[in-house]
Formats: sequence, structure tokens, C-alpha cells
Amino acid sequence: MKKSLSLILSVSMFLVILLSVSVIAQEEIVLWDITTEAESELPVIQDAIARFEADNPDYTVRHVPTSNDDYKTKLQVAMGANNEPDIFMSWGGGPLKEYVDADKVMDMTEALKQDDWIERFVPAGLEIARFDENYYAVPITGMRAVLMFYRTDIFEKAGVEIPETYEEFKDVIVQLKDAGYIPLSLANKNRWTGSMYYMYLVDRLGGKEAFLNAASRDGGSFASEAFVRAGEVIQELVDLGAFPPGVNGLDEDQGQSRQLLYADRAAMYLMGDWAYGLIRNENPAMLENFSFFRFPVFEDGKGDPTNLVGSPGGNMYSVAKSSEHQEAAIEFLKYLSDETAAKQLVELGNLAPFRGVEEYLDDPFMVDIYNALNNANYVQLYYDQYLPPQIAQAHLDTIQGLFGKTITPEEAAAKVEEEAQKYFDEK
Repeated sequence: MKKSLSLILSVSMFLVILLSVSVIAQEEIVLWDITTEAESELPVIQDAIARFEADNPDYTVRHVPTSNDDYKTKLQVAMGANNEPDIFMSWGGGPLKEYVDADKVMDMTEALKQDDWIERFVPAGLEIARFDENYYAVPITGMRAVLMFYRTDIFEKAGVEIPETYEEFKDVIVQLKDAGYIPLSLANKNRWTGSMYYMYLVDRLGGKEAFLNAASRDGGSFASEAFVRAGEVIQELVDLGAFPPGVNGLDEDQGQSRQLLYADRAAMYLMGDWAYGLIRNENPAMLENFSFFRFPVFEDGKGDPTNLVGSPGGNMYSVAKSSEHQEAAIEFLKYLSDETAAKQLVELGNLAPFRGVEEYLDDPFMVDIYNALNNANYVQLYYDQYLPPQIAQAHLDTIQGLFGKTITPEEAAAKVEEEAQKYFDEK
């Protein structure tokens, strides 16, 4: 009996040791992004992790999501401390280029060529992560368009129609205000939300060239007329009472802007198309009275009315050059961009930047958004993602001042231009 018990204990200890060795032998891939529980695409990330781990038992993926604004700072600190995760999300453009120049990002060009992985993606989505003909990220969670969403039932009650010009837009704001509604729901504690108005106004007033020439220093300036006038228009809208009281204290990450829509207090909502997925999850009944229109044009403006603010690539995922698991990280990103993920993303209201997703678009609302993106002659990537971090920060730092009228449009434009000159003089 004692020998049997001893044998059982020995076998048990062996199994425990074997299990411990197995656990220790697993390699961990750390993934950072902004896909928190508030984001509709979280189940896609979770399913890709589960499928990858099932097929690759030697690896686990530790997903570390962080809210939008906190994420940017967190990633900057990690990069500066040489403590970057294996896979990290960005939005392409200037900030990613900074990390590329700092030799922090894996060149994914050869990986994309293998098995024709590059053919999986919509070309425009890859472009914002291409520098010197090489690719440093892949687009995953969708093409993005910032649109003016609105409550169709409130428009009907107030007797207003969709405005096409800025003068018509002002008339609608006044009529909605008179009818007891907040015309434009906005939570500007986060600043990037107010930036959407500024970007559209610059585009509609000065055309896409106003920003591109200023950003490239090709004869343009962030203190030029289009930027100053954009600030003036924002303050004109403030004076009209277009925005909620205490707009600079309302938090988009907490959904405070959408709560005004749900409570029948606000009529319009300038936001990225991800708002559709959020509203579908939070308050699906409201979708019966929910639609969108393009940002109005100025009769004397230079902007193309089809132009959109947004991103042709959505959230971009890169692999750190310092990662010890580059090959496995690339393999995981293939799971995150395969047909299963594409279908899931579309079903969750996300326009995946992959070829062939049209066959999954059976939601008329999503078809309309997809068509708006396809018909746009230009999509302006968000300033805080396109520009180098120092200039982007100067832009964001002035946004609340414009909405709070604590800074003049001329001062705001001059501050961004001053930072741009300083940045490029040091280059």
C-alpha cells in the first residue's frame, strides 16, 4: 500500500513538474492597442488570439488595451524607455514615422510579400505606413470616415433639412436651438473631438492643399488664412450656442456626447463612423432615427465637397524591432487580417481595410458609409496622427482654447506654426 501511494505521489509530482515546464516553455507576445471593452471590435481581437493560440500552443498573446488618450502617452513613454511591446497599434503617419526613424519598428515589407499577404489589404490602407518604399504596419480594424451624424426624427420635428452650405448649416443650428435642442453634441475634454471640426473647416476653406503644403513646408503655413478662418468659424459656432454647455469638460471616452443624443437633447454628432457600431451596441433602437451627411461646404471655399476627414487604414499594427518573437507576431497579425476577422469586423459595423469585404456588407447603413469613402476624392488623415508629435501636440493644445474662447484664432494658428518652424529647423 505504501509503495502504491509512493508511486502515485511520484507520478503526480512528475505531472506537476511536466505541466510547470510546459507553462514555462510558452512564449508570450505582448499586444498593445486601444481596443478596450468600449470598442465594438474587441471580440475580433479576442477571437484572433484564441485561434492563434489554439494553432500555436507554444505561444500566448497578452492583450493590453488602453483608452485612446492615455495610450498615446503610454506608447511614447515605452518607446523612450526601450520597453516597447512586441506588437503595438498606431494610426500611421507622422508619429509612426518618428518611431521608424528611431529604429523602433520592424520593416514588414518582406513579410508582406510572402504568400502574397500584401494582396490582402486595400492599397490606400497600407500607404499611410509606407516610408521610403518600405512598409512598417498593416491596417486592421477598418477604414474610417468622420461624418455628421444626425437624428432624423429631431430634424423632422424642428422642420429643418440637411444643409449643404455653411450658411444653411448656421440656419439649421439656429432653428434647432430655437426648438430647444443642442444642435451639435460634442465632448471636447479629449481635444481630438474638437479637432475634427477644425480639420474639416480648413479643408472646406482652403482645400486639401492648405494642410498638405503647411505640413510639407512646401510654401504653406499653419498660420495661413484657412487655419485662422477655421478658428474664427469655430468661435462663431460657439457664439451661436451650437455646442453643449461645458463642452470642454465633457468626456468622449465616457460616451457623454452620445448620452445627449440618447436623451433626445442633441441633434447632430460629428464623429468617426465607429459611432455607428457604438450606438448599435449601446442603444440599437435609436438607429431607426439615425443617419449622416457630409460636412457642409463654403460657397467661396476651395475644398472638394467629397473630401472626408478620417483614415483609409484605420488602426495600424506594427511589430517592434526589438521583439524576440517577430515571426510569431507576424503570424498572429495574419490571423487578425484573415477572412474570419474580416467578416467579423463587418458584422460589428467596421469597414475592414481588406479586399473582398464588399460581399459581407448587407447593412444598408454600412454600405452608405463604404460608398462615401469610395467616392471621396481625398481622405484627410487626422492631424494628430499625420503630424510629428510635437506639432500635433501644439495643434491639440489650442483646440480647447478655441472652443473656450481663451485664445484667438490668430494666436492658435501662430502657436502651431511656431512649433512647426522649430521642429523643421531642428531636422
